[in-house]
Parts: sequence; C-alpha cells; structure tokens
Amino acid sequence: MPAEKNTLELEGALWIQKSEHRFLGSDRIALLEMIDELGSITKAAKAVGISYKTAWQQVNTINNLSEKPLVDRTTGGKDGGGTRLTVEGHKVIRKYRIIAEEHKKFLHSLEQRLDEPEQLYQFINRIALKVSARNVFSGTITGILRAPVNAEVTLSLKGGIPLTANVTNGAIDKLGLKEGMSAYAIIKSSAVILGKDIDVSKVSTRNVLCGTVENIVDGPVNTEIELQIGGGNIITSIITHSSAQTLGLKEGSRACAMFKASSVIIGVS
Repeated sequence: MPAEKNTLELEGALWIQKSEHRFLGSDRIALLEMIDELGSITKAAKAVGISYKTAWQQVNTINNLSEKPLVDRTTGGKDGGGTRLTVEGHKVIRKYRIIAEEHKKFLHSLEQRLDEPEQLYQFINRIALKVSARNVFSGTITGILRAPVNAEVTLSLKGGIPLTANVTNGAIDKLGLKEGMSAYAIIKSSAVILGKDIDVSKVSTRNVLCGTVENIVDGPVNTEIELQIGGGNIITSIITHSSAQTLGLKEGSRACAMFKASSVIIGVS
C-alpha cells in the first residue's frame, strides 16, 4: 500500500468587491449560470442549494451593484415569463471565469514554492510589504560605492532603468546589501519633481526618469500625475494644482520625474 503523501495545498476564495460590498463570487456566478441554463430562478435556486428568497436577494444585490442589470425577469407572454441573463450578465461571467483561472494558476505557483521554504519566505515578505509611499520599485543592486559616512547604491529596475540612492554605511551593513541581490526603492510622491523639455546634463539631481504621462487626477490644491517611465514602471508625483497648470501636462505628454538620491529609501525582504 503506497504511503500517504504529506503534501501542502493552497485553497483560496475569489471575490470581486464593489463599493465596499461583495459583488461576485463563485457562488453567485454559479447561480447566474444556472439561471442562464434553466431560465427560472426557482429551478436555479434549487440547483445550487439555496432558497428562492435567498436567490432573489442575491440577484437584487448583483443588479444593484452592477453598472447594467445582469439578470432580467420577464412576466406573462406565451411562455409564462421567466428569468434570463442579459448581454452584460454573459459578459461578466466570461470575465469572472478568466480571473478565476488566473487565480487558480497563482495558487498552483505558490504551492510549488512550498517545497522551497527560503523562496516562499522571501515571496511572502515581498507581497506583504506595506508602506505609505506611493512609489515602490523592485530591482537588483548593480553597484555600491562607499564613502566615509554615506554610500551610493545603484539599482536596476525592470527594463534596466537605473535608480540611485544615498544611504548610510550603517544601513548597508544592517540590511546586508550586496551587488546582485534584490532590493526595493521607496520614494514618496511628494519628493518627485516633474518637468518638461529637461536637459538631463544640466540637472544636479541624480535621478531623472523621463516618460509619458499616463494618468492625471486633478484636485483643488494638489494634482497627482502618473508617469510611465518604461519597463512597466510607473512613478507617481504629487504637485500643486498651479504647478500642474503651468506645466500644461496632459495624458500622453512627455515629461521627466526628478528626485534626489537622498529621497530614496532602500528596503529588502
């Protein structure tokens, strides 16, 4: 008789929330699919093992939270009426199934890491990293230049984009920073200055990252601007509303994000 395998497995429930309320999960998707198949909410409720009242409560919640109704109830007619999914309902089910499949692949990938405790530990630390700063970049240390007090640390972000940080020698020793190891660069959005038509050779700031404006959130006092700097990296800057108007930035505009090396915090998992 073969020995029972003592394996670790991961399970997870997938829910989509909207307006701080649970919108769609596997149970509600199953109900929608039964409504589509059976054309009756009474039969659908029985098929998924819930009461008629609970089924209608769920349908009402789904319809209320959705931009467009997902379920349509008809009355009368030669067939005596019934319940059916709308075009939007079919679309939502397809999208949910795609997300669910990716979620399943994600859990499978994590399961494979369970046999490698050190990698799993590092991964958990990485996804659990929570900071108040808007800009957190993952990269690889490509250079460390020590001086009597401080040191200059260079990171290579995704796409090979270089980023420089100025930290103390004590911090390097405490974090155990070495060339080739993974690290994080953390920059507050308020420390990021934006400019247009910048001549990089005439700017003293060590970090000048140019790219395309991807999103602008305008407010009465401050404006938040997201800049795509390549390699899938997006840096966020918060500047005053008047400064944003002076720059005249729009989505698709070219701009440069600038920040001092001393404004970069280095972290490791």
